[in-house]
Amino acid sequence: MATFELYRRSTIGMCLTETLDEMVQNGTLTPELAIQVLVQFDKSMTEALESQVKSKVSIKGHLHTYRFCDNVWTFILQDALFKHDDNQENLGRVKIVACDSKLLIQ
Repeated sequence: MATFELYRRSTIGMCLTETLDEMVQNGTLTPELAIQVLVQFDKSMTEALESQVKSKVSIKGHLHTYRFCDNVWTFILQDALFKHDDNQENLGRVKIVACDSKLLIQ
C-alpha cells in the first residue's frame, strides 16, 4: 500500500517527528529505525482514517486560494463554517489538503 506523508504535518505527526529527532540525537534510536517509525505512522494514519472515520462534515466559507499540483488539492478558506450533526464551528482561516485515495492503492 502506498501512503502519503501528509499526516506528518498534523499536530500528532509533528510531535512524533520532534520526539524521534530527540531520540536520534540522544542515541536512543538509530536514524533508520526513526524512518521506519514514520513510515509506519503514515500507513497507520491512512488505514485508521479509511476504516474508523465515518463522519461527514459540511464546510462553507470564502475560497481564498486553491491549487492542484501532483494530484494534491490545496484549498485555503476564510471565514469557514464547519457543520457536523447539531454542532457548528466558525474558523477564521482553514487550509484543506486533499489527495486522491485511488493513488494509495497499488
